[in-house]
Amino acid sequence: MSFDIRRLALCAVLIAGGAGAPSAALADQAPPRTITMSGQGIAKAAPDQAQFSTGVVTQDRTAALALAANSRAMNAVFATLKRLGILDKDIQTSNFSLSPQYQVYKPGTSGPQRIVGYEVSNTVNVTVEDFDKTGAVLDALVSSGSNQIDNIGFSIRDTKALLAQARVAAVKDAIDRAETYAKAAGVTLGPILSIQEGGSEPPRPLYRAMAMMAPGAPPPATGGGAPGGEESVSANVTITWEIQ
Repeated sequence: MSFDIRRLALCAVLIAGGAGAPSAALADQAPPRTITMSGQGIAKAAPDQAQFSTGVVTQDRTAALALAANSRAMNAVFATLKRLGILDKDIQTSNFSLSPQYQVYKPGTSGPQRIVGYEVSNTVNVTVEDFDKTGAVLDALVSSGSNQIDNIGFSIRDTKALLAQARVAAVKDAIDRAETYAKAAGVTLGPILSIQEGGSEPPRPLYRAMAMMAPGAPPPATGGGAPGGEESVSANVTITWEIQ
């Protein structure tokens, strides 16, 4: 069997040339030109529910008497909440404590301090879903014997719709920015290549510090409701376009 050396060499050249053609073509294709822009959106709404802690602090010479007095007062608080339509799921115990009370220290005395009584503190967290009832609930609680009301906060029950508004605003903000930069650079926005959410910030409850330690202390001037201001939720997005 004989071989034509010239034909084999020609075939080798053709094969090598064919194999290198796609690589050369890919090398000639420049990556697409892109522009990436971030946007932020904020949506605001008035709160529609209130949260606060309420309870009773009682003191007496024995632990049993202090506990009994506290139990009677808290039963009145619970009855008031139920009468005003507050559901069991919206009432949660947050703190219960029993602690001894010592005689006032007198300079020059020695030895351990003598226990002169006991203090009982019982506190529950309450959510008022009907925002307009907040003022009436606070008034009624004080009248029923609650001598401790703290951390009044206002929040939004369902933030999904608010977050959707913030996301739409974030996309619009990114588009507006990209169009401004593209116009300044003399290019045109092409198709969107990617959209990535950069995270969102939920609304932060608005709090009003208040402590009612004395029976009969006046509640805040709330009237039929309570001024809660506005809460906001934010969203961030990053979009990449091909530019032409």
